[in-house]
Amino acid sequence: MKIVIFGLTISSSWGNGHATLWRGLCKHLARSGHHVVFFERDVPYYAGARDLHELPGGELRLFSSWEDVRPNASDAVRNADVAIVTSYCPDGLAATDLILSAGRAVPVFYDLDTPVTLAKLIAGETVAYIGPRGLQDFALVLSFTGGPRIASEFRGRLGARDVRPLYGHVDSDVHRPVPPRPHYRADLSYLGTYSEDRQHTLEKLFVAPAQARQDLRFLIAGAQYPDNFPWSPNVYFVRHLPPPEHAPFFASSRLTLNVTRRAMAEMGWCPSGRLFEAAACGVPLLSDHWPGIEDFFQPGEEILIARDEHDTIAALNADDAELRHMAERARERVLELHTSSKRADELISLLEQAAARGARRQQPEEA
Repeated sequence: MKIVIFGLTISSSWGNGHATLWRGLCKHLARSGHHVVFFERDVPYYAGARDLHELPGGELRLFSSWEDVRPNASDAVRNADVAIVTSYCPDGLAATDLILSAGRAVPVFYDLDTPVTLAKLIAGETVAYIGPRGLQDFALVLSFTGGPRIASEFRGRLGARDVRPLYGHVDSDVHRPVPPRPHYRADLSYLGTYSEDRQHTLEKLFVAPAQARQDLRFLIAGAQYPDNFPWSPNVYFVRHLPPPEHAPFFASSRLTLNVTRRAMAEMGWCPSGRLFEAAACGVPLLSDHWPGIEDFFQPGEEILIARDEHDTIAALNADDAELRHMAERARERVLELHTSSKRADELISLLEQAAARGARRQQPEEA
């Protein structure tokens, strides 16, 4: 297939979770013989932290304005089998109009921020990347979040015809067990961009235990942390951690914490890519609880669940052998079900089904 994507970013992993996911997908799509063209608006905050300049096996097309790139984008869409628009794409509405007017490529919308999108809709707020016709013109709507509510919410509120989950994943070529590094050493680590709606949980599950266990070393890595974050002497900080450093970061942790954004936790069935990354690197997992987590990891066997600081401290007191066995089981499960290669295969299967449905709908008209 020839696949054109209009997305937020693939070139910079700074302050967003989209880039790492797209890199893994695009690499494995290319390995399977598909060709991807990724259009990304060249904005200063991503340009200043760009850590990918070429798309192996595909094309990365950076542009300064939609008017400048429109002729190029139009040519790409006319020659494509599938055209995908993502959530938070700055030019999502213009790209959608272009795809639909060309009338050739299968139109797909991929919401990598489903709970945020739905929370805005429920609150009556405008969603900048979804137009007045909602999602009714897309042959397929993909959602980063699953669960029983997603299809009905997208159909009822946005007119979506076909809604399928396409969960996060991990590129096991990049995220794998590696030797630890002394400067990343931690009894408990946390990797994530600062988010106000995660702050309360982070303080409860990470900051409070750090304050209670001054004898242990805690490490945070991520972008956009404010100066008034409640640091303590035993909490260390890495301002930005590019994807090639994720594996040694995780490998240097005795235990790593996942904290889910509030809207995602409330919606459920929302596995962060960080969970899969950490598991693939062989580090024991500690996570806040959300509905559906049992569908991805078995609590107590493959992951530990923390609801308050006492649960975190209990996890830190766990036996080393117990933690190692838990990490091994989690890694086996992720490599079996949640790699970028597996997800790329799922995506192609969903795209082929959408294309086949479109062909069947056209047959009576052609006859």
